[in-house]
Amino acid sequence: MRDCMDSQCTYYNSSSGVLSLAWAIAQLGWIAGPATLFIFSFITFFTSTLLADCYRSPDPVYGKRNYTYKDAVRANLGGTKFWICGLAQYFNLFGITIGYTITASISMAAIQKSNCFHRRGHDASCKTSNNPFMIGFGIVEILVSDPKLSQAIIALHCRSIHVLWLFLDWCRPCIGQRNTGKTSITGADVGADLSESQKVWTAFRALGDIAFAYSYSLILIEIQDTLKSPAENKNMKKASLIGVSTTTIFYVLCGCIGYAAFGNHTPGNLLTGFGFYEPFWLVDLANMCIVVHLVGAFQVFCQPLFAAVESWTVKKWPNAKFIAREHTITWKSFKYKFSTLWLLWRTIFIVITTTIAMILPFFNDILALLGAIGFWPLTVYFPVEMYISKKKIRRFTPKWTMLQLLSFICLLVSLAAACGSIEGVIEALRVYKPFQTKQ
Repeated sequence: MRDCMDSQCTYYNSSSGVLSLAWAIAQLGWIAGPATLFIFSFITFFTSTLLADCYRSPDPVYGKRNYTYKDAVRANLGGTKFWICGLAQYFNLFGITIGYTITASISMAAIQKSNCFHRRGHDASCKTSNNPFMIGFGIVEILVSDPKLSQAIIALHCRSIHVLWLFLDWCRPCIGQRNTGKTSITGADVGADLSESQKVWTAFRALGDIAFAYSYSLILIEIQDTLKSPAENKNMKKASLIGVSTTTIFYVLCGCIGYAAFGNHTPGNLLTGFGFYEPFWLVDLANMCIVVHLVGAFQVFCQPLFAAVESWTVKKWPNAKFIAREHTITWKSFKYKFSTLWLLWRTIFIVITTTIAMILPFFNDILALLGAIGFWPLTVYFPVEMYISKKKIRRFTPKWTMLQLLSFICLLVSLAAACGSIEGVIEALRVYKPFQTKQ
């Protein structure tokens, strides 16, 4: 069971945020970049241990179970913060699904470009629009959003992200052969292509990208709920330590190897923005694994949203036939049952996320904004406040002061990352034409 939890913690950390880490290191440099990764990993692990103790209330071992993150907040902080937490959690989950749609479409477009360059030569014009790929990804998500199918899809993709190790191993010889730009202690240099203000904004966005890479705390309680009792908190802390440590090593390798290979001009997406497309089959395989991974990850993060709306609707109108009725499609020996409610609601949700992704397909900026929005409230603020309330730590004691100082510093980092990402989106919108631009 613990091995399963270790892999789940590693998996939920190692998501699409890993693809932007090389770019983040390039903006921060050889010292600040890796140091920031380690700092975020320490904060994530520390607050995860606080959150693990809040799974049961009031006693962390024998108290009443809190089955979701929101339940833990309600038990420890009361109703008002319960609603605030719910809004923050659901908004972040909604944003993550948009980010996953953007990332998946970029990887699918990269596969097409790779094959185009392989057939027609590297000087060929292989620009393409990501919109058809976003639409295709949305259609697939609608098809697999059936509760019966989503579990199989999640199980299918759990190991696909680790093919990136293979990709990095094959790319090591390329590092010695390429000379795409120098690296430096402080990252991208201020000059003709980068003003001092732009340097600050990109550094802020890099903080947001790194924060997004450590965004698994919002579903930690749900993961812990799968553990056997008693002492789930102790097992969860061990699993978090292994998961965060393994993920951080993976992140540092991806970020540092990518920066070493591409220098200060490191692309925003490690798998799609590079200048080489050979061996094309390996590039295709790595991007395909990202797509498969994101098909399941999309379902993982949107299922709480689906369940919340559907349960609320059923409670609101328990006797409505439109909501409760199930339909059956029969073809020979095949039978398929579906509910009108979940079919309509899930289709509308996925159409909305796909449309927003098509309007704002800015990989690094959107990931940074998601990281900024989700990191402080869900990874730091609520775990700290619940721990203070649970342990009855008095105000202005040394322990209370240190916890509040940590929360305040993380708030400033999140605000800086949010400002940087919003500035990046505004700049991108000046030249981007929705539904028209090709890359």
